[in-house]
Amino acid sequence: MTYDLFLDESCHLEHDTASVMTVGYVMVPHLAAQELRISIRNIKEKHGMSKELKWSKFSVAKLALYKEIVDYFFATPIDFSCVLVKYKERLDHSDFKMGRHDNYYYRLIFHLLHPMPESGQYRIFIDLKDTRGKEKLKKINEYLNEKCNGEPPFKHFQHLRSNENEFFQLADFFIGAVAYKSRLKSSEQLPHNTAKMDFIAYLELKSGFSLDESTPPWETKFKISDHQPKIRQ
Repeated sequence: MTYDLFLDESCHLEHDTASVMTVGYVMVPHLAAQELRISIRNIKEKHGMSKELKWSKFSVAKLALYKEIVDYFFATPIDFSCVLVKYKERLDHSDFKMGRHDNYYYRLIFHLLHPMPESGQYRIFIDLKDTRGKEKLKKINEYLNEKCNGEPPFKHFQHLRSNENEFFQLADFFIGAVAYKSRLKSSEQLPHNTAKMDFIAYLELKSGFSLDESTPPWETKFKISDHQPKIRQ
């Protein structure tokens, strides 16, 4: 079986103001990907949405759309997984012998992808969003190959544009919701958005999990791995 993974991240820059960072993916069976993607697009069109689905562009007027997409996700073989790093300001990269923050990002990608919940081969896609995209994709490939002793199950790496692919958009939306819930519970002064909290409550109800905590290790449909760096001495 071949699976397609669409990777995205939120608040991943070292010196932004966020107290958390999140990396995650949406995974779909390759043979069903086209049908699933078209179905999500049809739901968007049903609700009059022609633009990209993004957490940063959350609209209270589209709450019914967001909830219908959640319902569809849980009725399909699409899976979601993410690593949630809390208290990002505590990160001391010397603890990991990894050096730069960028290298820590690649370590998180490995943690996110290893081990995969299903046996098979995997095609990895990342959003073509900046000038360093090619370098990032190359580094992910090299790091996974090294950590898997030259025999990784990841056989294809490619850039795509998120505004042209609903799976990236779904990953962005779920990752955004996870990060938002944790940022609200931290010391950050975020404006309280009632509609966003309504959506988060609905996603938590459907998944059965709190978005700011780890899910059980055996969870595969909607998985969150909570990582909290130790306090610097």
